[in-house]
Amino acid sequence: MQDSFDIIVIGAGHAGIEAALASARRGANTALFTIKLEAIGRMSCNPSIGGPAKGHLAREIDALGGEMARVADLSGIHFRMLNRSKGPAVWAPRAQNDRALYSQLMREAVENTANLQLIEANIASLIVDEGSVKGCVSQIGREYYAPKVIIAGGTFLKGKIHIGATTHSGGRSGEPASDELSDSLSDLGLKVLRFKTGTPPRIDLNSLDYSDLEAQAGDDDPRGFSYYRNIEVRNQAQCYITRTTELTHDIIKRHIHLSALYSGIIQGIGPRYCPSIEDKIVKFPDRESHQIFIEPEGLNTHEGYVNGISTSLPAQVQEEIVHSIPGLETARIMRYAYAIEYDYVDPSELKPLWSAKASPACI
Repeated sequence: MQDSFDIIVIGAGHAGIEAALASARRGANTALFTIKLEAIGRMSCNPSIGGPAKGHLAREIDALGGEMARVADLSGIHFRMLNRSKGPAVWAPRAQNDRALYSQLMREAVENTANLQLIEANIASLIVDEGSVKGCVSQIGREYYAPKVIIAGGTFLKGKIHIGATTHSGGRSGEPASDELSDSLSDLGLKVLRFKTGTPPRIDLNSLDYSDLEAQAGDDDPRGFSYYRNIEVRNQAQCYITRTTELTHDIIKRHIHLSALYSGIIQGIGPRYCPSIEDKIVKFPDRESHQIFIEPEGLNTHEGYVNGISTSLPAQVQEEIVHSIPGLETARIMRYAYAIEYDYVDPSELKPLWSAKASPACI
């Protein structure tokens, strides 16, 4: 079993995969670590690629030879160019993807790349000697060596999941957090802070009343993300639109004190692009309704993503919220929504070439 590499990448989400592929394709002997092999390339929240700013990023990665755009086109089931009513400068390509297929194709890309070894391990700490990184140590004590280590931790560094007053450790629903690695970074003198984000409930698409939903078809001329791979993209699924109601807003206001976000349990700050439904109600009190998108998780499942009602409210309140929305009155929840709080290293700890100040060879 090999234990020495040129580059080690910790984390096999979007960022980690692209870093490992770029490294291996340039001839570096590379190791890519993931907590679960089955979760490589897993689309943690919405199974989609693109949207404002993110669509441009996906195409830039493609221009640099990355894998995201190719896999997005191959696994896409619903394509739309957003903001077409405005000027071309703000048009944003977006695809709804088959979650399972995207992960499968990404794993195939990694496993079929020369110079790249995929390893399942929960990395607990870095090996640092005289200010330079030398490798890392897994949770079971296995040591791996490399003069460069890239950490793409996502939501896993000391991840904590919140549903109402209930909290538990986790990097994602059903997957363990990486607590020790976060402590290791802090012990090295790096400034570690907290972020938060959230995800909405998933529902059984067979339990909806489609007569109260507005169908949202894909574009007549669907466009993908990869310009040079000649992949023909096509729409294979339908999305739907509905809206919150006065009753929805009343339920949230009456139970806001039970939200992990508003009860004070969560201390981290959140990204601006992913507000919870609680935030929307509090910050936009004059809005009578908010748009909700019902999006399929894939072609071989009836699980649907309720885009627009990310929340950390208790399970029973989530059921009331979902059932107050037109078309979802009899919806069955398959997975409850949750908020997640996790560590990240303050970007001011990085040098211009992205190496960490506390450990010059560690990114």
